[in-house]
Amino acid sequence: MKEAKVKAADFCAYQERTQQQVRDKLYDYGLRQHEVEDVLTDLITEGFINEERFARSYAGGKFRMKKWGRLKILQGLKQLGLSEYCIRKGMSEIDPTDYSEALHDIINKKNGALKETNQYIRKRKIASHAIQKGYEADLVWDILRDMEDSI
Repeated sequence: MKEAKVKAADFCAYQERTQQQVRDKLYDYGLRQHEVEDVLTDLITEGFINEERFARSYAGGKFRMKKWGRLKILQGLKQLGLSEYCIRKGMSEIDPTDYSEALHDIINKKNGALKETNQYIRKRKIASHAIQKGYEADLVWDILRDMEDSI
């Protein structure tokens, strides 16, 4: 059990993890339920696992590195089984000004990459791309309406 705790601590030190990710890893090591919960408790107490910190890291990273929108990030956090509190803290990492700039950048980049000449099809393709990345449809369409002349 001590060896599993050291391995799990290394697993957590490498990058932020959720309790469930660590729990799954401990079961992979062959520990029983009460041993897994004991190790998890120790790791939480020692600060190796902090789901609020994980949520902030996840949301900030997915936004800054992959340019994901709020909806996709929110869905990812929910799938990881985090509490509403942690999800709210994670989502607070996204600055509204940076979010708007990122969405503009995605729209402009996609607009420049398209060869489509029909304006309506072009707008639909741009909107689909941004919405697929997790941006809110109403924000996407508002920006596209404002950019009417350049599309």
